[in-house]
Formats: sequence, C-alpha cells, structure tokens
Amino acid sequence: MSLVRVHNFSISLDGFGTGEGQRLEAPFGHAGMRLMEWAFGTRTFRAMGLPGEGDGSTGVDEAFARAWKPGVGVEIMGRNKFGPQRGPWEDEEWKGWWGDTPVFRTPVVVLTHHPRPVLVMDGGTTFHFVDAEPAAALERARALAPGLDVRIGGGVGTVRQFLDADLIDHLHIVVVPILLGRGERLWDGLEGLEQRFHIEATPSPRGVVHLILTRRTAAGTPDPRTAEWDRPMRSGWDTTRDHGVPKE
Repeated sequence: MSLVRVHNFSISLDGFGTGEGQRLEAPFGHAGMRLMEWAFGTRTFRAMGLPGEGDGSTGVDEAFARAWKPGVGVEIMGRNKFGPQRGPWEDEEWKGWWGDTPVFRTPVVVLTHHPRPVLVMDGGTTFHFVDAEPAAALERARALAPGLDVRIGGGVGTVRQFLDADLIDHLHIVVVPILLGRGERLWDGLEGLEQRFHIEATPSPRGVVHLILTRRTAAGTPDPRTAEWDRPMRSGWDTTRDHGVPKE
C-alpha cells in the first residue's frame, strides 16, 4: 500500500506550527515567516518561485527539502492551508496562495465542512474540496492517485488529526530555534507518540534540527518501505560541512 508522508513541516522550540492571528496578510500569524526561513534559500524552494539570489543551496537543508515530491501522487491539506477564509465560501474566486499554477502539479484534497466544485488549475493541480474524517479522506486521495504516496501538507490541525488516527508512516519535522508562545501546537493530545516511531535527528548549519519519524514495524524496527525518505543523508550529503556539499 502507498505511504502517507509529511515533509518540511516546521515547528518552534515550544511546538507551535503557526503563530496566533492568521490572516491574509500573515499566513503564519505573528510568527511571520520565521518558521520557514531555513527553507527559503534551498534549491527546491527557489524553484517554487521564492525570491533570492542564485539557484539556491545544495546542502543538508536542500537534501531534506527536495524529498517532498518524488513518489507523491496526491496531497491532503486542511482548509486553513488553502486560504484564510472560514465558514461558508463567501468568495469562490479565491484559488489558494500559489497563483494560477500551484506547485503541487497533482490532485489536492482540501478538507472542509463546506465543499465546493472541483477547481482545475494550470500545471496539473486539481483541488477537490471534501468533508471527511482522516480515514475517508485518505481513501479518497488514494483513489485519485492509485499506487502513489499521499502527502499530508498541513496545516497543524490536519497533521495532528492524521497522527491521532495513526495514519502517517513518515513524518519530517523541522525544529526551528524560536519561541512563539502562542498559536497552534502540533503535539497537543499526542502523548506517547514516540512509541510508534523510530526517530532520528540531523542538525543543520542554519540552526534547525531535522527530525525524521518513521513508523515502527511489529518488531520495533523502522518500516523498510520508508527507507527512501527517512534518511536523505544516505544519498551522499556530508552534514559536517557548512554547505553540505556532496562527498567525493
């Protein structure tokens, strides 16, 4: 069966995945863009159209960042990630934060209590608005991309719900050295989560720590199906160098 994966999900030292006061002008609330600054300089995020000089870094952060796409055929996201509106859709002209050509280029299942017609975008992204619990949403997503993995894109509440339902096989968390104090915490209600996962940590020269949580088998070992995603450093990246250049 296909895997369920989370990639590049940033949280603060005190566990918040977004700050307080999310709105159109501040997608991460009072956190601003601090949770994602580690990623903005990577080649993967530069390719998404983020501003900056050059093509982006090819170091340890890039080694993790780029794993978000290969093998994934569909994403599931919460409505809060799709846009700032709440309640019934007052403006169906809103088509997400990503412009006319979103970066996903796959079907995307948007979880909402207020479904709306399928939204077809340029570049291969199609948004499906679904009112469903995690297990049913996952079944719908797998039907849209048979045999390919499913990525849980966020926001915080969506990732937490899928963890609570024990539906995630691979979880990449980036711990950012800031304290937010308020907002939405990822770990609330997930006591004992570490017993379900094999956990590895990789520090980055930028000061963040990449945590890879891989589902344990009945024998207590990491699920071998996640080998391609749970250890990007096996591809030859030297994390001891400041810029993470490939080993000779």
